Amino acid sequence: MTGADWRPSATGEVIRQRAAMLARVRAYFAAEDLVEVHTPVLSAAAPSDPQIEPIAAQPASGPARWLQTSPEFPMKRLLAAGIGDCYQVCPVFRDGESGRLHGPEFTMIEWYRTGFSAAELRRDVERLLQAATRGLRSFAPARTHAYRDAIREASGIDCRVADAAAVRAALAARGIVPAGDRGWDADAWLDLLMGAVVGPALGHEAPVFVTDYPPAQAALARLRTDETGASVAERFELYVDGIELANGFRELGDAAEQRRRFGQDLALRRRRGQRIAPIDERLLAALGHGLPDCSGVALGFDRLVMVALGLPDLASAMCFAHDRA
Repeated sequence: MTGADWRPSATGEVIRQRAAMLARVRAYFAAEDLVEVHTPVLSAAAPSDPQIEPIAAQPASGPARWLQTSPEFPMKRLLAAGIGDCYQVCPVFRDGESGRLHGPEFTMIEWYRTGFSAAELRRDVERLLQAATRGLRSFAPARTHAYRDAIREASGIDCRVADAAAVRAALAARGIVPAGDRGWDADAWLDLLMGAVVGPALGHEAPVFVTDYPPAQAALARLRTDETGASVAERFELYVDGIELANGFRELGDAAEQRRRFGQDLALRRRRGQRIAPIDERLLAALGHGLPDCSGVALGFDRLVMVALGLPDLASAMCFAHDRA
């Protein structure tokens, strides 16, 4: 450890601007009559998503707990209990994430709107983006791009017919070759293609919402039939300056379907040799009780600060980066 390790990774001016942005976010939600909630950071369950690794915490006594990767599950329990539109600003934790745009701990803003479609929530996200960055940066009106079109325009790959070998070859042609044979399926390779090739090219002239993800990437989103008759997920991601800022769903309220998806996730985690954590039975019980028709979104606040202030990396948008914690 060096003598400079105690210093913040962000400048004093960035820290003040960050605080002002957060105040504008809270003012926006207050004007929209959303309730601010605070749910536990530690949970007996963890998400099953193979793309997300939770961090375990072992108390001195009692069973293991997991640091939240998102407040999504307890917030949905609040929605099922009738809390109505709500939001949360909180730290979240993900194992194995580091780099210019990633860290094991970051700040997330998550909110839910009852009765909102995915399109209505996208407009809500755009309004929040404008409110949070007021006086710092202006944005052109957001554009919407279907996932299939975004993949095809950037790589020539049709995600509905391409197999794992074709997507892997498209990545290799661009010099992107993960170490070792990972045994991934086509959707895992597509996820890498989106993160490494497609996403970085989006949102440089105006914010871009990528919509209509493949059903295999629905996570906790509903499915619908698009104009071609294909099944797509009612999920979107927001890109600004090539950086993914937000991930939103029209939320799945079917407990049996959600249990089935959890089971699929766990089977894939086992095949990949990933850790297996308990699924959230309380969430499933809440869905069984009845989740109101709603849409929800998670937004990375540190990344928002980064793009609003033109900062080079996540560390310079945070009071203390993870290597100074």
